[in-house]
Amino acid sequence: AYCYHGQTLLASDKCGEAIRSLQESEKFFAKAEALCKEYGETKGPGTTAKPSGHLFFRKLGSLIKNNLEKCQRENGFIYFQKVPAEAPQLELKANYGLVEPVPFEFPALNAHWTPETLAAFDLTKRPKDDTAKPKPDEEVKPLKEPDIKPQKDSGCQIS
Repeated sequence: AYCYHGQTLLASDKCGEAIRSLQESEKFFAKAEALCKEYGETKGPGTTAKPSGHLFFRKLGSLIKNNLEKCQRENGFIYFQKVPAEAPQLELKANYGLVEPVPFEFPALNAHWTPETLAAFDLTKRPKDDTAKPKPDEEVKPLKEPDIKPQKDSGCQIS
């Protein structure tokens, strides 16, 4: 987010803030890269996933580096703005799009669902003789297949 915010700041001629935003993005990217490499070396069932090798992750690293170099170069030639000590705040509330998201709310409980009703679903109180008995396999009777001999003269012609 800091990388793309830095691009937006550069486009609006706020090069000093863009540099600081991209530096922050570089810091978070290095932290994420270390975590991804550690995850890839972890033993267990999910070891086939290597997040640091995914295309998005690889492209993001070069995008951050290229944008930071561009901002520093342009700030040295054109803008001459100071780089702030703190990173600019990100706008976490989206102000674009087609519709406003609707917050999810659980529906109200029906009056029939009381604590006594829910306690009746206790599986430890089920009957003991309720074990599933396998059905005996029925004998499959063989079917007689008709003798079908290939015919050369079927009456069809290809013209």
